[in-house]
Amino acid sequence: MEKDNVLEQLGKTGIVPVVVLEDCEQALPLAEALMKGGLPCAEITFRTDAAEESIRRITKAFPDMRVGAGTVLTTEQADRAIDAGAKFIVAPALNPKVVRHVLSKNIPMCPGTCTPSDIEGALELGLNHVKFFPAEPSGGLKMIKAIASAYVNVRFMPTGGINADNVKDYLAYNKVFACGGSWMVKGDLIKAGRFDEIERLVKEAVSIVKEIRG
Repeated sequence: MEKDNVLEQLGKTGIVPVVVLEDCEQALPLAEALMKGGLPCAEITFRTDAAEESIRRITKAFPDMRVGAGTVLTTEQADRAIDAGAKFIVAPALNPKVVRHVLSKNIPMCPGTCTPSDIEGALELGLNHVKFFPAEPSGGLKMIKAIASAYVNVRFMPTGGINADNVKDYLAYNKVFACGGSWMVKGDLIKAGRFDEIERLVKEAVSIVKEIRG
């Protein structure tokens, strides 16, 4: 299925930039910096009014880029994101109604989990790829390993507190298929138009993935 291929490609990328865009005019320069840096993917958070249009512009200009929507809380937001071209949906928590709705559109969904009960709910919905959020405050890699020992077929995308210093440890664990992070796409860099610096940080992130995973 197409949705499985999207998750597989995110796993090969290893890092998913989590982006907050306040101005959709910054969407294309940012996407270009990500592509040049070697990360052809992004999770555009649905926390701003610019998110929907930003996804639409990026997917139109860069059709091969894997652009998803993050912080999706409702079915209405999911529909808007998918209609704009989002190829995957991410949420901070596990809302069965939203998950079922997204999956009915044949779009992959990574809901937020941080407890065994969350994992049980995800498995009940047919999911085996989940977001672990907020990663560091919820126990980090130690917690993921503890949960994974019981749920051997689940793969995690830790997000929240991931940075250039600790991402290596997460990526080295085989139950982590990708890490979500914003350290290379910080809001102040985007607002200042420092897309050359973003490209440099992205390249560093890509080199970390190659170092750990080959």
